[in-house]
This record gives sequence, structure tokens and C-alpha cells, in this order.
Amino acid sequence: MSDLFRLTIEDAADLLARREISAVELTSAHLDRIATHDTRLNSFITVTADHALAQARAADNELARGARRSPLHGIPIALKDLYDTAGVRTTAGATFFAERMPDVDARAVTLLYQAGAVLLGKLNMHEWALGVTNINPHYGPSRNPWDTSRITGGSSGGAAAALAAGLCMGALGSDTGGSIRIPASLCGIVGFKPTFGRVSLQGVVPLSWNLDHAGPMARTVTDAALLLQAIAGYDPDDPVSVAAPVDDLLASIDAGVGGWRIALADDAHFGNADAEVLASVHRAAGVFEELGARVERVDLGRGQDAAQMNALMTTSDAAAFHRDRLRAHPEQFGADVRMRLERGAAFTSTEYILARRFQSEWRRQLERLFEQFDVLLTPTTPITALPIEGLDSVEAARQLTRCTAPFNLAGLPALSAPCGMSAAGLPIGLQIVAAPWREAHVLRAGKAFERATSWHRQTPPGW
Repeated sequence: MSDLFRLTIEDAADLLARREISAVELTSAHLDRIATHDTRLNSFITVTADHALAQARAADNELARGARRSPLHGIPIALKDLYDTAGVRTTAGATFFAERMPDVDARAVTLLYQAGAVLLGKLNMHEWALGVTNINPHYGPSRNPWDTSRITGGSSGGAAAALAAGLCMGALGSDTGGSIRIPASLCGIVGFKPTFGRVSLQGVVPLSWNLDHAGPMARTVTDAALLLQAIAGYDPDDPVSVAAPVDDLLASIDAGVGGWRIALADDAHFGNADAEVLASVHRAAGVFEELGARVERVDLGRGQDAAQMNALMTTSDAAAFHRDRLRAHPEQFGADVRMRLERGAAFTSTEYILARRFQSEWRRQLERLFEQFDVLLTPTTPITALPIEGLDSVEAARQLTRCTAPFNLAGLPALSAPCGMSAAGLPIGLQIVAAPWREAHVLRAGKAFERATSWHRQTPPGW
């Protein structure tokens, strides 16, 4: 079969189960794509070809015996390079960890391996995950397949580029202020940040102990659900993991949104976006109405404050984690990351405590909102992908996290799905948010929108 790289996880899983394709064929097709195209995208830091083929052969042997582990069995995926992988270097996009070789896998990686997934390699990212452009001074910038002169977004930018260009079938990213959803929006894929505490952070290099979320990235909502189903759950070795029941995320994913009450953010903060972005999001809201939902505009009121408090906590927490490195070797950090770390270190304890108090108030405000509404719609990013050349990564972070960071602060599940294209041919993302632990609700809304539209089928020209 040609064009194996264009298959969804869902479709490839069915073909693998029926033995119409092999895991080795599927993995080889993606390794060939990486070898041929990643010189243009720079989406991978490390490619694990031998490891991947060994896993694929093992998967084929098990599938031939009828020992299918999960729908991910034999599926080639990749990991943002801050997930620890035993025997495979994990750099976090930094020179400090350039040769770091973990002894054990991150918990989420272990769960993927138990599900039978195949690891193609480790993906490029913004240095230490502290930024959203993926312009990495040490490993080079990742480039957007829709226009290679433009950013992918970040910090999980390598994942978004690789998925959009067919270099992997699924990926894990991390999200502290939007780092899964921003690159998903800019590259036209699906990115899902689950509820804080839903997926273990054990073995994930931290940015903020209080705001980090691990989650899936894929080309469709169903594929994201399959990945999340494999990695969600309580981990006693992660101090912020929560022992909340995990739903069957596929059980109601096709049930639609008929009769739902949906909020559309319509205020000075979330409405401060390019006209093309707003038009696409409003058209998306219209699709939900056509599907039988009632859409109402709401003023969230304090979104700007929430984004600012998230930035304060992120940089303060990061400065605490990097305090020894920042003191001993400041020159080894990229200029934008060093600037943000120094800014974080300068915040006072009073400022941090006030941010934590605001976090509690903001979370309660949104919980009350979701007593009335099933989901909330906003733009994922207020703008489309910016040019790499001459870009100020610090200013870009302020712009690009505008709509995503408030939901990191609240710890709510939030998904980005493609909902349009700009006149310049660049993807636009729709953000769907729900109450804590309502991942199944978010996925159900996303799947309903995806079935009614064709944006997820768009592929970058020439790829």
C-alpha cells in the first residue's frame, strides 16, 4: 500500500489488526519520510531507527499470534524531547542535557510501550519548553510545513511539524501555557491538554511543577483520544497526579452535541484576534448550532489577568528549577530563555502568592461557567504562524499564549482542532474547553465538529 504515512492511527490500527499491513512496513514508511524530508523541517532531535524497527518486528510477531495489546500496537509515534527514554538521550532542547541518557522511561512512555507503540525518535522543542516559537538556538528552529519560513509554534513544535508533514502518526507533547495547542493551531493538527493531574508527569523534564500538563498530539480527534486513553490515569510516583476515574474516551465520542449549551468567548481579551481568526471561530460556532447545540456569547472578564498570572508562575517556577544552572552557567541558555528566567527570578513572594490566589478564584469562576455550559469555544491562537526571521520570541509568547494560558492556570481540559485557513494559506485553530475531568466531553465536541467539516483533511502543499 502506498502513502502509508497518510493513514490515521484509527485506520492503521484496523489494517494492522487484519494483517493487511505490517508494523515494519508502517514504521519503515515513516522512517523514510523522516530521512527524506526532515532536513527541511528539523522536527526531530534524535531518530531511533534501529529501536523503532526492533519494536515493529516485535509488534508484528505479537499481532501474528493474535496478542493485540491495544489500538496503538505497531503504531509509530514520536516524543517531545523532554520525556525520559531509557537508553535514548533526552535533551529538553538544551545544551546542558545534550548527552543526557536516562536510565528509566517516563511513566507515559512506559504506558505507550505497554500499549505496543513504536518509537520513531525524539522531537525538537523550544529550549527547556520555555517559549512558543520553537526557534531553538542549540538545535535549530523547527519549520512549519505550511510555509517553512514560518514558525511551528511551541514548545512542542517539532511534534506539530512532524504530524502535519506525515513524519509520525501521533506524538506526546507538554503544555504549560499552550505548548501543545499553539503548535497544533499553527500547523493544522489536533492537540489536547487534559485536566491537570490526568496524565503522569513522572520522568518529564519540568518547566513549572504547578502548571505542566502532558498530552497527545495527532491528526484527528479520534487519534488523540486513542493516545490519551493509553496514558491517562493515576500515578502514585507523580506528586500532582490525581486518582480520578478515567472514562472510556471512545464510548461516546460519536454521540454528537445535539441539545448541548455551548459558550463562545466574546470579550475584549479573547476577541483581540486577527479578523480571519475570529471569522473562522465564529463560523465554527455556527457549525455547532447546525449540529443542534445552542451557542451563547459570554464575557469571561478576567482572561488577560489569567494569562499574566500564568506567565508569572511559569517563569518563577522555571527560575526555581534552573536556579543552580542559571547561577553557574547563564551563558549556556538561549537569550530569550535566559531573559524569561531572570524575569521569573525577580518576582517577589508576595506577587507569587497573589498569583496563586488569583488562580483559585479563576478556577472557581470557570467551574461555575461549566455548571451552565457543556463546553466553551475560543480561538486557540489570535494570529497565524509568524515568520521565523527576526522574530522576538519573548513578544511572540505574549501574543500566542493569550487564549491558551488561562486554561493552564485553571487546569482545565482544552483541545485545539483546525477550523479554517487564512488568505495566506495558514491554518487557524479552534479551542474547545470543558470542566475538570470532562475530557470525553471535549473529544465528543471536537469529533462532532470534525465530522461536519473537512479542515482536518487539509495537508500542506507539497508534502
